[in-house]
Amino acid sequence: MKSKVVVLSGAGVSAESGIKTFRDADGLWEGYDVMEVASPQGWLKDPAMVLDFYNQRRRQLLEVQPNEAHHTLVRLEEYYDVTIITQNIDDLHERAGSSKVVHLHGEILKARSTSDPNHIVEWKSDLNLGDLCIHKTQLRPHVVWFGESVPMIETAAMITSTADYVIIVGTSLQVYPAAGLMSYASSSTPIYYVDPDPKESFELRSRRQIEIIPEKATVGIPQVVQSLIEEVHTR
Repeated sequence: MKSKVVVLSGAGVSAESGIKTFRDADGLWEGYDVMEVASPQGWLKDPAMVLDFYNQRRRQLLEVQPNEAHHTLVRLEEYYDVTIITQNIDDLHERAGSSKVVHLHGEILKARSTSDPNHIVEWKSDLNLGDLCIHKTQLRPHVVWFGESVPMIETAAMITSTADYVIIVGTSLQVYPAAGLMSYASSSTPIYYVDPDPKESFELRSRRQIEIIPEKATVGIPQVVQSLIEEVHTR
């Protein structure tokens, strides 16, 4: 039976493919106040602006490609049972070929009903006012906004609790509830933390087995994957 690797990925992975990170240093998301485009209040105030914002993000996503970090994680599946738990709303992990991906914050290439959150459809073109679900109500981006629950967090916690190894890449794990996932991993689970400017959160400081790789994802992930593959060969 293959050992289990859980990868916790964030915006830093997608950034190297050309996807801008969620929040810049000034608190804006590509010039927008995040609460205007990523909250239920913003949606109620100006749904047309919110839809236009995500339409731009969706078009941008369809123009970029997975990078070396995405592709290298796929290679790891030859040797390990790999699950990626991502905070990213893009599909770059899937496009690279990863077979098990859990999206904590939703998926931009899907839309969901405003009256039935369980009615979710694939959506790769622009989403506009007047685009309705089967219940005849407006469709919205299938993205978790500020103030909304994170439906996949319990699934992610269960998966993390079974990890034999954890790789953290592209995220500082300082924003909850995602940051709390590390508390579900065994204290003896080896952690690989890939980040060009690593910041040890409370959860990480308490870890006995943590290896910090101060590199960007496309450099650090190949190093970690090679190390894990070599470990299989030495067993």
